[in-house]
Amino acid sequence: MAIEDNGNVHGDATIPLLEEGKNIGDEENGYTDEETSGKPSLWMVYLSTFVAVCGSFAFGSCAGYSSPTQTAITKDLSLSLAEYSVFGSILTFGAMIGAITSGPIADFIGRKGAMRTATGFCVAGWLAIFFAKGALSLDIGRLATGYGMGVFSYVVPVFIAEIAPKNLRGALTTANQLMICCAVSVAFIIGTVLTWRTLALTGLIPCAILLFGLFFIPESPRWLAKIGHEKEFEAALQDLRGKGADISEEAAEIRDYIETLERLPKAKMLDLFQRRYLRSVIIGVGLMVFQQFGGINGICFYLSNIFESAGVSPSIATITYAIVQVPITALNTTVIDKAGRKPLLLVSSTGLVLACILSGTSFYLKDHNLAPSSVPILAVTGILMYIGSFSAGMGAVPWVVMSEIFPINIKGIAGSLATLVNWFGAWAVSYTFNFLMSWSSYGTFIIYAAINAVAIVFVITVVPETKGRTLEQIQAAINA
Repeated sequence: MAIEDNGNVHGDATIPLLEEGKNIGDEENGYTDEETSGKPSLWMVYLSTFVAVCGSFAFGSCAGYSSPTQTAITKDLSLSLAEYSVFGSILTFGAMIGAITSGPIADFIGRKGAMRTATGFCVAGWLAIFFAKGALSLDIGRLATGYGMGVFSYVVPVFIAEIAPKNLRGALTTANQLMICCAVSVAFIIGTVLTWRTLALTGLIPCAILLFGLFFIPESPRWLAKIGHEKEFEAALQDLRGKGADISEEAAEIRDYIETLERLPKAKMLDLFQRRYLRSVIIGVGLMVFQQFGGINGICFYLSNIFESAGVSPSIATITYAIVQVPITALNTTVIDKAGRKPLLLVSSTGLVLACILSGTSFYLKDHNLAPSSVPILAVTGILMYIGSFSAGMGAVPWVVMSEIFPINIKGIAGSLATLVNWFGAWAVSYTFNFLMSWSSYGTFIIYAAINAVAIVFVITVVPETKGRTLEQIQAAINA
């Protein structure tokens, strides 16, 4: 399919999205297949999701880059440990800046425009790293890829949630996290055989696929409706739901919702704390706080060190990390729309508490020289259980929920706030982890266990179930 200069989207592109959502609605309203025109054809939704998650893969390539390249880069460019630490951590600063600007960019130039912007920064960053002769060029490149990551982390789940039929929205949005995990694992594994400059070039591959793919997919119909592009809105929706699909009901629902929002004043950061928006902001930001402050980035960034201090080979650590994380995240995409968001978050948080207690116990035994033979087994079991539990819910579900709960008039600014909090948490945890471990290794895991226990209470009392409902229904219920 092609996109012409007038912005109309032609072809069968829209079949999957709109039509599938429509048919589900028809079933709920008591219509049979014979009474609705058009058959659901999901290929355009899947194509659009595939193109968008190339951004997630680009994100994961950036995140997984510094771990396998540390020794080679430090040696080739004669960097001190402090200089390499700056190179490793400046990524999260770039991501924070990307997070702050991601919402306004996606609202101003559209979801596809924001993805193009993020890709441009990633390409420039990878080239700067590839041609680097010293620390400055490396850091500029790393900052640029970090900025791209920050934008991708917001715009990819939002775009997918806005195009997907409600019965597939969870699974398709979870594909974001799955691709990040795959890319990190790929970087870890191929980083052991490629030079650091060649590894930087591999980061350009998902960027190229994304830029090319954006020519063939429609813009988010909800964004087009919000900016008043009626013809393009209908064409994009029809494209996503299928040529023969009756989109009138879904289009009317989106229009009514957006008309209601248009009567409200333009949202500013302080408006997020008004009563009508406060619950959705608490849910979105709260989940990001628990996702990060439960310790995931400290554990992932220093996986090799943790295993080494427990007496286990670090190379085994990296490979088992990849083996555990990817299949569980993949399984997650298949169950999220059946099991629901809340059950996955609760199972995940409970597993994280138990995993932290196991890991903490292993370090307690080691520090007090008790049962030395069981220390490595407990440590490995605890860490693998932690990664498995995180991948089962806390990794992907907060991003899915964030993409669903914010009304479209505050989505840009609220999504930016949630994404910023997430990246600040990622930086804070990875920065403090080594200090905490030197203070008390078992104490560190007990702190993380306590935070994850509070997360269980938060999910039970505050987070709503969003599966099987349209975005408009979810937001109306939360902000009633």
